[in-house]
Amino acid sequence: MANAKIHSLPELVPLLDRYRADGRRIVHCHGVFDLLHIGHVRHFEQARKLGDVLVVTLTPDRFVNKGAGRPAFTETLRAEFLASLSSIDYVAVNHWPTAVDTIHLLRPHVFAKGSEFRNLQDTIGHVSKEGEAVRSIGGEIVFTEDIVYSSSALINQYMSQYPDHVRDFLGDFAARYPAEDVLAALRAAESLKVLVVGETIIDEYAYCEAIGKSGKEPVLATRYLGVDRFGGGVLACANHAASFAERVDVFTMLGEGMDQEDFVRGVLKPNVTPIFLEKKNSPTIVKQRFVEKYLSQKMFEVYRINDEALDEAADADLCARLRAVLPQYDVVIVADYGHGMLTRGAIDILCRHSKFLAVNTQSNAGNHGFNMISKYPRADYVCLAQREIALETRTHHLTADDMVRHVSDRLHCPKVMMTQGSAGTLYHTAPAGFHRAPAFATKVVDRVGAGDAVLCVTALAVAMGAPADVVPFLGNVVGAEAVTILGNQRAIERIPLYRHVECLLKVHKSEKPEPARYKMAG
Repeated sequence: MANAKIHSLPELVPLLDRYRADGRRIVHCHGVFDLLHIGHVRHFEQARKLGDVLVVTLTPDRFVNKGAGRPAFTETLRAEFLASLSSIDYVAVNHWPTAVDTIHLLRPHVFAKGSEFRNLQDTIGHVSKEGEAVRSIGGEIVFTEDIVYSSSALINQYMSQYPDHVRDFLGDFAARYPAEDVLAALRAAESLKVLVVGETIIDEYAYCEAIGKSGKEPVLATRYLGVDRFGGGVLACANHAASFAERVDVFTMLGEGMDQEDFVRGVLKPNVTPIFLEKKNSPTIVKQRFVEKYLSQKMFEVYRINDEALDEAADADLCARLRAVLPQYDVVIVADYGHGMLTRGAIDILCRHSKFLAVNTQSNAGNHGFNMISKYPRADYVCLAQREIALETRTHHLTADDMVRHVSDRLHCPKVMMTQGSAGTLYHTAPAGFHRAPAFATKVVDRVGAGDAVLCVTALAVAMGAPADVVPFLGNVVGAEAVTILGNQRAIERIPLYRHVECLLKVHKSEKPEPARYKMAG
């Protein structure tokens, strides 16, 4: 960034110290500034009048949690544009997600925000923390008054990456639900005690480079480049849930001798407590995927697994331990991968003793056609892919609505979500309610683990009574984030998801300055 106004944060500190020593008044503005508009220009002009030096810091690309395709402009371009404004003296790219640490570092006399933040509240609480930081250094927070626009609203209106039917849906949905109402159920879920039940799966991604056909056989030859290992299966589910609930326990099974225990403990979030069982004569399940790295294309998979059913003693131990712990939890999420852990007895106990039971039975290469949701005689919420529901109905001739209703009736389950990939989601609430949302994904890196993410986050929202048309919307936002992640490399996180929701629902504001209208969920 070859511009005299643009500096790193460490370079700014001594510069501002000299101004401060000369008695000059330093003003600081901070934001994403993804699409500069007249509202920003006037904000900076008013901020400049509050002191002698105006410093603007901007959120780096890696912390712009506003969904796929954001930021629209890189941090380099955003910094250059800011530096072109005569009202701004210095520009720097921030190191952190918020301005809190930057305020302590630069110690401005004035921190200027737009009038929409006058009550020091935003969806994720960053502004209130920045206000506290300013007060802690003896500074003053000032709100400028002028035209209020939103970069996200302008991008949504004029540069949207979504087709017309998705834009129409978002416009209609935003008119009915402000972001805070959409997120209220997830905020309320923070106090839940959650148990996640299912098999541990370790995902290995072995990266290769194709170098040609073997000289002696019709075999593709590749060069090995490296490997990544992620916590998959129920470990990923627990980490997703732990982003939104303060206490999550994971009830799972490892191989003989507690195979892979250190790795498993190492990939779980700090607020996840494992409850381990041991499966004799078995390894901990590892699913190894060989990937051509340049194209990120999977070539084949190798499973290290013993998916035989538990013996009688192990089954009895599993059932006894489940029966003992289930009363402790508000929500039980079952991710059933069909690899032998969840026996008929265990399923019966889960269905009888869970206060709120959410279930997914996955159809995969090892259990296709055998691991059906009808194994569960009862559930409060079911989340399945369309192909899994189609297998359950055993026919290709039903409509999507009829397939979902079939599962709801068979399990006496009042709430069933069917994920449909690029077609979005269909959510049924008994006795006769159907709610749809289109897909929001614009970039697909890997679909592995996306269904688990949707199950876990929407289960918490459903358990806390989220409105029926909010559930499929949330599911699709989660799905859009999950498919941009390689396997289970990381979990869906609370703050990025909240920001994504907020930005999707931003609409064009009037030119009259308005105070922010946010309310905190109970």
